[in-house]
Amino acid sequence: MNANQINAYLERAREIIGDRSQAEIDYDNAVVAHLSSGMDSAIAAANRKYPAEAMRPGADQWADLEARYYYIRDHKGILKRLGISE
Repeated sequence: MNANQINAYLERAREIIGDRSQAEIDYDNAVVAHLSSGMDSAIAAANRKYPAEAMRPGADQWADLEARYYYIRDHKGILKRLGISE
């Protein structure tokens, strides 16, 4: 992968993930850390750890949340392989 491809990927990832405060990043990282136990368990664990950022998703929001957090998980893996910190 060349520098232009990496920069294009990083720009698109920023568009998808959006601007987040440090508290939101910490919450998202907590969700990602618990994804292996299922989405509902991951959200519950993050809610316990970061109650100020707690989410109470409605039934129609779970699919979008799941896609978002799996994207963030995969993105973190790509950054790690590229040796880039968030």
